[in-house]
Amino acid sequence: MSIAQIEIQLIAVVVAAACALPGVFLVLRGMAMMSDAISHTVLLGIVLSYFVVRTLDSPLLIFGAAAIGLLTVSLTELLNRTKLVKQDAAIGLVFPALFSIAVILISRFARGVHLDNDAVLLGELAFAPFDRISVLGLDLPHSLVVMAIILLINIAFIALFYKELKLATFDAGLAAALGFSPALIHYGLMALVSITAVGAFDAVGSILVVALMVTPAAAAYLLTDRLERMLGLSVLIGAGGAVGGYWLARANDANIAGSMATVIGLLFLLAFLFAPERGVVAIARRRGRQRWEFAQTMLAIHLLQHEGTPEAAVENRVDHLQEHLRWEPAFAQGVLRRAEAQEWVERDNGALSLTPQGRQAAQKALTR
Repeated sequence: MSIAQIEIQLIAVVVAAACALPGVFLVLRGMAMMSDAISHTVLLGIVLSYFVVRTLDSPLLIFGAAAIGLLTVSLTELLNRTKLVKQDAAIGLVFPALFSIAVILISRFARGVHLDNDAVLLGELAFAPFDRISVLGLDLPHSLVVMAIILLINIAFIALFYKELKLATFDAGLAAALGFSPALIHYGLMALVSITAVGAFDAVGSILVVALMVTPAAAAYLLTDRLERMLGLSVLIGAGGAVGGYWLARANDANIAGSMATVIGLLFLLAFLFAPERGVVAIARRRGRQRWEFAQTMLAIHLLQHEGTPEAAVENRVDHLQEHLRWEPAFAQGVLRRAEAQEWVERDNGALSLTPQGRQAAQKALTR
């Protein structure tokens, strides 16, 4: 493996980790699509900042992009508070307007500048190792240095304001009552998202930024309820998808960013299907189990209601269940086998009777 290959994967992992951390809070707040809006509208901040400093290497571009990211959030909130449009519609109004202004400015005033829409949207990790910078005597890729700094900023922000972020995310009203400012925390988080998005532009493009912010966090949300674990899992999923996507792209001679987004999407699909509690398979198994448990309870109640009555000789028989309870013979036999396994029911020549455990379960169900 060459040095360039290692650097590409390292850049991808750092970008994935930097995007995944604020992405968790976006997903928990129901603002996943805000990352898409910000990752596009910050282009306007980059363009306006370039017109001021006339260089693409100035750190002022990041601050300008962050300011436009906050403007995006502010305008969206302003429209949402009018109650005339919902939040998703507000995002759909603000995001195209600001992004289209950036596109017009680039096409009109910055045609000779290396700042085109395709590069911003798609990115190309394969070229990242060629743009280098010297740090403490080390010759490192510029994107790696920038994203490592942003990752440290994200970690520091979340560590310093963890309680406030957690409280404002899950209960903004309680946060305000305890003296915190949910609005200040909200805009601080959005500034973090903006800085992360613009920092990742040069390396991976906005499309992969959205994938890295939303998909690992959404997968982690399916796997755990604990915020600490969710943050760690989102970073691991993002990093795993980044490395796996690189090797998928190399094997198929495909676009690296697209391959990474594909692998991260597949990881989300695995979580969506097989997550222990929220996965499709787990939900289907739980519903199937509940169906059998409900049927066993219905059988016990049926036997209890007719127990000791003259009708018991007819009602409490195996062949009568499909007539009275409208059960198919195969389903009735399945319910009986499970009831017998739990020692709720005893069978004698087709006649059914409740055990003490079955009688207790039926009485408990009737008193609920």
